[in-house]
Amino acid sequence: MRYNIITITMLILLAGCDQPTVNNKDNTKAQVVEQTYLPSPPKKKIKLKEIDDTNFNAAYMYPEDTKKKETVKTSTQTPIATADTMNKEECIAMITQEKFDKYAAMFGSEDASIKRCKMIKATR
Repeated sequence: MRYNIITITMLILLAGCDQPTVNNKDNTKAQVVEQTYLPSPPKKKIKLKEIDDTNFNAAYMYPEDTKKKETVKTSTQTPIATADTMNKEECIAMITQEKFDKYAAMFGSEDASIKRCKMIKATR
């Protein structure tokens, strides 16, 4: 029963996909008709309007910032010693002399090596 329903459904689908043919009276051979859709021409011709585009305003498109800028308040307290005060000896103590020389050669100066040490210290 189940296979009969599937078989009938397949036959119906395949029968519906057949291309239309026209028998030619001169030849006994059937010709396939190509169906092409050509849209109908427009009923009325449309003329494009001229548009006035002089309404551009730079002040509207790129407005100035109306937010008040926050003023930077300076604190009267002295900052606690941070990693900014690292020197060459501390850097060599943290990483070895070989790595310090390697970073100096790689980045071009000892100051760059010290900056690298500060970054390493900050991430620890």
